[in-house]
Amino acid sequence: MPSPATLLPLAATTDDATESVTNAADFIEKNWADWLAMGLRILLILIIAFAMRSVIRKSLTKLISRMNRGAEAVEGTALGGLLVNAERRRQRSEAIGSVLRSVASFLILGTAVLMVLAQLRIDLAPLLASAGVAGVAIGFGARNLVTDFLSGVFMILEDQYGVGDKIDAGVASGEVVEVGLRVTKLRGDNGEIWYVRNGEIKRIGNLSQGWATAAVDIQVKPTESLSRLREVVQQVADAMAKESPWDERLWGPVEVLGLDEVLLASMTVKVSAKTMPGKQFAVERELRWRIKEAFDAAGIGIIGGPPAPDDAEETAADPAAAVAPPSALANPSSVQSLATNPIPPQTAQGNPRITK
Repeated sequence: MPSPATLLPLAATTDDATESVTNAADFIEKNWADWLAMGLRILLILIIAFAMRSVIRKSLTKLISRMNRGAEAVEGTALGGLLVNAERRRQRSEAIGSVLRSVASFLILGTAVLMVLAQLRIDLAPLLASAGVAGVAIGFGARNLVTDFLSGVFMILEDQYGVGDKIDAGVASGEVVEVGLRVTKLRGDNGEIWYVRNGEIKRIGNLSQGWATAAVDIQVKPTESLSRLREVVQQVADAMAKESPWDERLWGPVEVLGLDEVLLASMTVKVSAKTMPGKQFAVERELRWRIKEAFDAAGIGIIGGPPAPDDAEETAADPAAAVAPPSALANPSSVQSLATNPIPPQTAQGNPRITK
């Protein structure tokens, strides 16, 4: 049988446990309504946040799909071939949609997390202060990254260039292989790959949008008939515009703009035409080829080629034209020739020459 000294601690322990349970029950009874209200508010915040995120993401996806359907509707037509690149528009719309969905998710979920922490009665002032300091530090450390990202976003939104375009970015030029939010990848004329940061691009010259200009300068003798020149060039242009593939690459008539320069020995006639973007150099080479053949057939001489028969006759009629002018040193009695003779030794009376 336990002694009274042993029963006293046991009774004290039982009383303490009973008191603790009673206090806990009272605490729960007094605060369960607040906890339930807090839990319901947190649940409502999360439900609203995820619902908004889902609705916004689905709306953006539908908008992107509608843009792609609009591009596919004109694909294969003349308008689609000239003005709309369906694949480029799809890539641009997908990139824009991805950025917008990410930004929407970050804003909605970030706001929901802050509201949940506020419901849990967590002081947000230190957290916001720390986030502000961290944001400033990251901003200073990664300012180039932020600049590249923002520049890439605006380049995509404004459709400054796309995959397949030939551009001049200042620091490098070539065909666009890949457009990213931070880096644009270009393939140069020699096959090299250039990785250009979007934040470093200060100017962009897109050579593949709209139309291009093919310009050809023709140097002929100033004695040629201008009306005859225009007639021959017009015949070449009409024949070229009817042949494939030049009928598709020429977007306007070949025009003789007139005399660009008139000199004593030559004159320059400028010929120009609007072409498909990126095809101006091929059109220029073909125009030069055809104009040279037409001029040879019409007997029109181009400056820089072999001399014309008239020029050869004029050269043969004046045999002295190839003779060099006489030199003053050829006459031994001339002042120039005497100046080149060696100076004779002096034999003065007071300074006779000493000979051995």
